[in-house]
Amino acid sequence: MKSIDLRSDTVTKPSKGMLAAMSAAEVGDDVFGEDPTVNRLQNEVADLLGKESAVFVPSGTMSNQIAVRIHTSPGEEAIAESGCHIRNYESGAAAALSGVSICSVDGKRGILAAEQVASHIRKGYEWEPRPRLVCLENTHNKAGGTVYPLETIQEIGHVARENHLAFHLDGARLWNATAATGISEKDYAAPFDTISVCLSKGLGTPIGSVLVGSSDHMLQARRIRKMLGGGMRQVGILAAAGLYALEHHRGELAQDHEKASVLASGLAAFSCVTLDPDDVETNIIMFDINDGRDALTIISELSNAGVRMVAFGPKTIRVTTHRDISSEDIDLALERAFTVLN
Repeated sequence: MKSIDLRSDTVTKPSKGMLAAMSAAEVGDDVFGEDPTVNRLQNEVADLLGKESAVFVPSGTMSNQIAVRIHTSPGEEAIAESGCHIRNYESGAAAALSGVSICSVDGKRGILAAEQVASHIRKGYEWEPRPRLVCLENTHNKAGGTVYPLETIQEIGHVARENHLAFHLDGARLWNATAATGISEKDYAAPFDTISVCLSKGLGTPIGSVLVGSSDHMLQARRIRKMLGGGMRQVGILAAAGLYALEHHRGELAQDHEKASVLASGLAAFSCVTLDPDDVETNIIMFDINDGRDALTIISELSNAGVRMVAFGPKTIRVTTHRDISSEDIDLALERAFTVLN
């Protein structure tokens, strides 16, 4: 029985065209800055996001944590939404690696308002941690792939600048935000000092994220990357996958959103599911179980039926569509899930 894997958009396999591009990649030693394919990828992503420079790193977590390290010193504080990736899914790295605490603020479906950020900026008493950084996530994973309104980003950026705070975007799925709204990645990135974008989620590469910002910040980023063990050698093989994905896969992300919409409508019809399909903006669906069973029990039953999802809370399940899931797979997943969820 074919397993339909809806756990994450990180489970994709490289396409044939991507594998061919990887095989043909020209490579060099990236620690010396001599890998031509890595350099092309960095230049292309920096240009797409309208920033001076970029650094290719192994993971989104490393990319975010390099940014935290660039903008802060030990004992300082970053303001972030309470459900964000940097706070919840990076193994406490901000505290462990940079000595930075997170001031968590509850947003509405993962979205903060400028007034909330302003109200959480401490006044500078000697017994308080000093605020130094504001972090946003677009799209917001734990909130179900919600898209930050550009106007809200700009308003929060104004608050950050007024208070002399750095501004970082965890844009792991920024490509999805652009696909959903038509607003360019460059426009979304403009208010930020640094932006991290992921190549291994919706774009389907085997590995990698890119951190972008000013040339000075990226010089710091290369040093911190090395410090964290992220210095890489003939990594153009992987950078070639990123270049291929940007050219060939980025334009297909809207199809993942369409599949998520169809899947959400089907799931919402099941008796034990609490879900509003109108809340699904991109390729992530969050739904709750309302019949007394817990999420882990449901996950196990679905897996036995050949449908893989992931628990995101005691009663909450996440579903993520991606390029390796077809429209036929969506129909089959709903057919199999009927016996478990209805």
